[in-house]
Amino acid sequence: MTRRRRRSVLILVCSAVLAAALGLVLTAMRDTIVFFRSPTEVASQKVAPGTRFRLGGLVEAGSLKREADGHVEFSVTDTGSTVPVRYRGLLPDLFREGQGVVTEGVLQADGTFRADTVLAKHDETYMPREVADALKAQGRWQEGGAAAQGQSGPASRTATQ
Repeated sequence: MTRRRRRSVLILVCSAVLAAALGLVLTAMRDTIVFFRSPTEVASQKVAPGTRFRLGGLVEAGSLKREADGHVEFSVTDTGSTVPVRYRGLLPDLFREGQGVVTEGVLQADGTFRADTVLAKHDETYMPREVADALKAQGRWQEGGAAAQGQSGPASRTATQ
């Protein structure tokens, strides 16, 4: 084998190894990427059951129900659509009805969102960026004022993630 031929074979082998490694990394990342969706997007896009994503919006007033076994049920709304959420565990101290929330979990076949993580606002002016963007897109965002579902305090500042 000539020197030039060996070099070509080495470059081809290295390229194949690099391509295989890149393919494995992309495949592994596909399982860890979690997309954000608003309740209106869940309703209109017909998200497939078993899909893992983040659901954000406002906790609908009057929807919070606590069960003795530790399960909590509430509804997340963006004032356009509502998605029922079921969660087992302790809720954040700042979790309340009418406030911004982001939940992470899986949509079940019956349309209920089974959350394994619940994130609540951290001060009076917090609104998750994705939730604020979804409310703005629907024209329900009030710049410098409260969001449509009775959020107290100025909501013009959003969180940066």
